[in-house]
Amino acid sequence: MLWIKCFHVLGVMAWMAGIFYLPRIFVHYAEGTAAGEDVRRLVTMATRLYAFMTLMALFAMALGIWLWQGYGYAGLWLKIKLMLVVALVGYHIVCRYFLQRLRANRPLPKPLVLRLFNEVSLLLVVPILIMAIVKPTG
Repeated sequence: MLWIKCFHVLGVMAWMAGIFYLPRIFVHYAEGTAAGEDVRRLVTMATRLYAFMTLMALFAMALGIWLWQGYGYAGLWLKIKLMLVVALVGYHIVCRYFLQRLRANRPLPKPLVLRLFNEVSLLLVVPILIMAIVKPTG
């Protein structure tokens, strides 16, 4: 099971790399569009990154379910963690919505809103880590 846990953590790390970086691409796209710059490369980057991070999210979640079944963890900490992971999946879906707007050359929210949006993922990931490592609720 430790190998499964190792690859689960690796998958989560790769997913989080995309979750943290994709909104930054959105910021650069919005700022570049407002400045009249060529932003086509950002569309390609965002599309490829989203595909990669989606694959890594599915990989991490599949291994997470495998771990859950193998270890049989129960407790309030796990329920809280899973609720936060569901929220993170929701965040991932919102990123897809922004990507679709970007690919259709439709306006995105203002750069400041996108910068704040970028921080939401961190507000979800920190308590997920706390729940997974510290298991403070039992």
